[in-house]
Parts: sequence; C-alpha cells; structure tokens
Amino acid sequence: METGLNAFKEALHLKHVEAGEYSPLALAYIGDAVYELAIRTLVMNRGNMQVNKMHKKTANLVKADAQAHFYLLLEEELTDAEKAAYRRGRNAKSFTMPKHATMKDYRMATGFEALMGYLYLTEQFDRMAELLGKGLEQMGELISL
Repeated sequence: METGLNAFKEALHLKHVEAGEYSPLALAYIGDAVYELAIRTLVMNRGNMQVNKMHKKTANLVKADAQAHFYLLLEEELTDAEKAAYRRGRNAKSFTMPKHATMKDYRMATGFEALMGYLYLTEQFDRMAELLGKGLEQMGELISL
C-alpha cells in the first residue's frame, strides 16, 4: 500500500498538474485551503479548547489583512518564481469585493494564497513549511515546546 502523498493521489485518481496551467485565482482557491488547513492544524495542536475559540484564533490568522501582513514578512525570503506566483495572484481581476478588508489587503491576500497554491501544486512542501514557520514565528504565533 502506498503511503503519504502518493497514497492520496492514488486513492483519488489524481493526475499530474502543472501549476502554470491554472489561472491565478485557481491557484488562490487551492492555496486558501492549504493555508487554512495549516493554521487550523497549528491552532488544534495548541491543545483542546472550545471550537468557537479555535475558530476565532484561526480567523484572525487567515483573514485578508493577516495574509497581507504575512506576505510582507516573507517578501525578502522569496525566490523569483515565488514572487511571480504572488504577483499573478495579486494582479488577478476578481469580481468580488471584500467585506472586511481594504482592496489592497484583499489583493495582497489573493497573491499570498496564489503563492501557497503554487507551492502546493508544485509539491514544494518543505519550502511551504519553511515559509509558514518563518512568517508565523515573526508574527509571534509559534510557541516553543
């Protein structure tokens, strides 16, 4: 039996995809889910608590202004390819307006999500983990064990 990512791909009959073939908003779509899963995992790992408290903590880290701030913390760490993925997402024309964010933060957050989607689809999990760890540490969200 396959283990890890290969087992997941096999069980769901997933085909190989090229990240560059997807629109920047499609990259942001999957990147949003990947980033939220990482944050939910971090919040749950801090210990059992009421789901409402977990949701509030998660929401504070995944909202547009937090993602925009996250990107600014990491900007200097990014490779040219990662910056390009971010710019594609940031510059994408979305037909929705943010409810609780400025347009600038919303576009930056979309760029950040596109970056996460790019890293996910190109299976650069170590790099994604490195960037998330650095950003969360700089935000003061990582606790020492």
